[in-house]
Amino acid sequence: MAELTVVMPVYNEEGAIAGVLEQWSEALRGLGIDYQIVVYNDGSKDSTLSILQKAHQHDSRLVVVDQPNSGHGPTILKGYCDYSDSQWIFQVDSDGELGPEQFGILWEIRESYDFLIGRRVGRLSPWPRKLTTSVSRYLIWLFYGGLVYDVNCPYRLFQPAKLKGHLHQIPPDTFAPNLIISGLCSLLGLRVYQTEVVHTERTTGEVSIKKFKLLGAALSSFRQTVEFRLRTKTH
Repeated sequence: MAELTVVMPVYNEEGAIAGVLEQWSEALRGLGIDYQIVVYNDGSKDSTLSILQKAHQHDSRLVVVDQPNSGHGPTILKGYCDYSDSQWIFQVDSDGELGPEQFGILWEIRESYDFLIGRRVGRLSPWPRKLTTSVSRYLIWLFYGGLVYDVNCPYRLFQPAKLKGHLHQIPPDTFAPNLIISGLCSLLGLRVYQTEVVHTERTTGEVSIKKFKLLGAALSSFRQTVEFRLRTKTH
């Protein structure tokens, strides 16, 4: 198994995915990393899957997993669990909003930490997303602890072994498993490193959950996050 497994969920990103994969592959090759990029096509309705299949033909380090639509969070969690035996897992989204420019910093110092995460800067978000981001942060700090600032940032490098089996205890339908994992960093006393990552607005596609639908999904996520904490023992 490769030293680094990149978990990347994708849904209807035909305009961005080829460029995103090329950008990340070039960066990881340049760092001399033994890696694989596992892209989970979450039931895309556009030409995303065919683009991925063509890319795989030219790069064996690209693994394509095609599945019925289950949602962004459950797809991420599936990737974590599928590759929980990896030495390192890195998760990033497929929309190109967070590029590989800062990844080399994380990779260079990885052996001194268990969990390395980005803090998004330059992010322009409508008020529903700002609200859910703020509530998510304070919810995690209240119930888990405050080691991680940007608790749902999709730019995280970690050693799955350090989570002591908790990955497989997170319900597979969890809307935002990255919130829980950020919280576990505090509960388990992991060595956490945080750095700024530049957020750029997407130029293709659109976000899948908007406005009040987002708020409804956020409420469900908050409930799942609290319920997991109440039944979790760390010792």
